[in-house]
Amino acid sequence: MATLYRKYRPQTFEEVVGQNHIKLTLEHELGSGRLAHSYLFCGPRAVGKTTLARVFTKALNCLNRSEASAEPCNTCQACMDITIGRALDIMEIDAASHTGVDNVRENIIANARLAPTALKYKVFIIDEVHMLSVQAFNALLKIMEEPPAYIVFILCTTEVHKIPATIISRCQRFDFKKISIADVVRKLSYIVREEKIEVDKQVLEAVARFSGGHMRDAESIMGQIMSVADSSVISQETAELVIPRNNLVEVLRLMELLAIKDSAGAIALVNNLLDDGFDMKIFGGDLIETLRKSLLIKMNPDLIAAIGVELGEDLSARLASFTKQMSLAQILKYLERFMKAQAEIKDSVIVQLPLEMAIAELGLESVPVTKVSVASIAQAVATPLAETEIKREVVTASDLSLDGIKERWHEFLLTIKKINHSLSFVLKVCQPTAVTGKELQLSFRHKIHKDRISDIEIKRTVENALQEIYGHDLLIKAVLDETLVLPDAIDNLDKSASLSNNTANEALSPEDQEINKLLQNFGGKVDA
Repeated sequence: MATLYRKYRPQTFEEVVGQNHIKLTLEHELGSGRLAHSYLFCGPRAVGKTTLARVFTKALNCLNRSEASAEPCNTCQACMDITIGRALDIMEIDAASHTGVDNVRENIIANARLAPTALKYKVFIIDEVHMLSVQAFNALLKIMEEPPAYIVFILCTTEVHKIPATIISRCQRFDFKKISIADVVRKLSYIVREEKIEVDKQVLEAVARFSGGHMRDAESIMGQIMSVADSSVISQETAELVIPRNNLVEVLRLMELLAIKDSAGAIALVNNLLDDGFDMKIFGGDLIETLRKSLLIKMNPDLIAAIGVELGEDLSARLASFTKQMSLAQILKYLERFMKAQAEIKDSVIVQLPLEMAIAELGLESVPVTKVSVASIAQAVATPLAETEIKREVVTASDLSLDGIKERWHEFLLTIKKINHSLSFVLKVCQPTAVTGKELQLSFRHKIHKDRISDIEIKRTVENALQEIYGHDLLIKAVLDETLVLPDAIDNLDKSASLSNNTANEALSPEDQEINKLLQNFGGKVDA
C-alpha cells in the first residue's frame, strides 16, 4: 500500500499546497513562453520543492497544454511517462549520493550533449545540490553557463548558503516557505475524505501543528494515526497514541483558568500534566510563547499576520477570547512573572514549584478589587479581627466616573505609598479632575510635580496601581493648574506625619524651612 504522501502527491499546480508566490511566477512563464534555463528551488525540507519541480517539468513537456495555460494535462504520453518515472529525458539526481566531479561529468555533462529522445526538453532535477563537491560545482558551472536550448536545470536545496555564488547567479531563484497550518489542514481534510475516514478538525490541526509546516511529515503522521485506528472514525484519544498531547491546548487551558482567577484549578492542571509526563521546561516555554502571541494581538492584530504566528482555527479563537478578557498591563505582568518562573525551573528541587508560585502570585493580584469605606476601615481597626468581616463587592464600570475615582482616592494613595514612598507625596498634591473614557486627568499646581508624573516609568507605576484599585485600565494625563485647591480630606490624610514634620521644621532656619517643604513632597527632609 502506497504511503499517503506518495498516493496524494500533487500532479498539477493547483494541487500544490501553499507556495502561491512561486506557482504564480512559473505559471506566467509557461503561459508567455519566456523560460529560464536554470531554476533554484531553496527552502525547508518537505515543503514541495521536488514536487513543484516535477509538476513544472510535466508542464514544460505536456503535449496537450495550450499556450495560454500552465497546467499539464496528465493524460498525454509525455505526462504519464513523467508521472511514473519512465521518461528517459527527465533525470532526477540525488546530489547527496553523487557528490563527486565524475558523477557530474557522466550523469549531467555527457547527457546534456544529447538531444531529447521523446520530449521537448531534457530536464535535470538535482536534489540536495548543496552536497556537491567544489570540483563538481565547477564542472556543473561550465554546462550551466551556455547550455543547449533544450536543457533545463532545476536545483533543489535546503541549504542555499552552501551553493557557490557563481551557480546562484545563473539561476532564477525561488524561496519556499513552511506551509501554514490552514493549508496543511485543508490538504489533510481532502485526504481523509478520499479515504472515507471521519476525523475531528481539532485532530487535523494537532497533526498540522506537530508537523511544523512540513507537508510530507503531516501526511506521514496522518498515515500512522489511520493505521492504529480501529474504525473509520478517528478520535482525539486515537491521535494521541501517535502524537503527544499538545502543549498549546494545555497552555490555553491554564491561561483560561488564570483569566477566571481559578488559581487552585491552574495549579492542579500543572501537577496533572507533570504526572502525565509533560516536560515543565518545555511547557513553560510554550506558555511564554503563547502569552507573547496574546501580547501581539492586544497591541495590534495585524502583527500576527505580519510575523507569521498561527495556532490553527480552534486555538486561535480561544486565544482571542482570552486576550479580550485581559488588559495589556495584565498580559505584560503574566509574561514577566512566567519568564521569571521559567528561569527558576532548571534549578528548582520541586520542578513545578516555580510555576505554582507564579500562579499563586498572579491569582492574588487578580483577586476582584473590593470597595471598602473609610468607616469600615475604622470599625475594623476598633474591632477584633475574629469579630468583623469587611464586605467585598466587585468594582463596576460606574466607578470610572470622577466621583467614583475620588471616593477611593485615599486607597489609591495608600497603595502607591507602599510601592514608592516619595511618589505618594507627589500624588498628594494633585487632584483627579476629569475622566474621559479610559483617560484620567490629574491636575498639579507645580510644574515639577507634573513633569515627574509624566515620566514613562512613573506613569506605568501609577497606571498599574490604578488598575489594582479600580479594576480597569486607566491612562493618566498630567496637566498644570496653578489655581488648584486641594480638598481638606487629602491635605489631612497624613496629618500626624505633617504635624511631626512641622515641629521639626521650626528648628530650622527660614531658608532650610523652604527647602524642607520642597523635599517633603518627595519624601525627604533637612536634618536640624
